Amino acid sequence: MVEVFKTTVNTSEQASVVLQQIHKEFSDYQANFDLQDCDNILRVEYECGPVADGSIISILTSLSFEAEVLPDEIEELSQQSF
Repeated sequence: MVEVFKTTVNTSEQASVVLQQIHKEFSDYQANFDLQDCDNILRVEYECGPVADGSIISILTSLSFEAEVLPDEIEELSQQSF
C-alpha cells in the first residue's frame, strides 16, 4: 500500500534526514520525496499491508516538520453522492 503525505520538508538535506529515520524505524518501507511538488510530497510504500501513517507523522513531528496524509482522490470521488 502507498500513503502520500503533504509535508513542510523543503530541502534535500532535510529529506535525507527524514528518510534515514523512516528507514531506521521501518526497514521494510520504501520512502521518497517529491520536493518539486508544491506540497513537498512524501510517498511511503509498504508491500505487506497499510502504512503506519500515525508513526510516519510522529517521525516528522519529532524532527520539527509537519505532515498530513493526503486523501486518495479516487476514494473521495467514490464517497461523493451524485
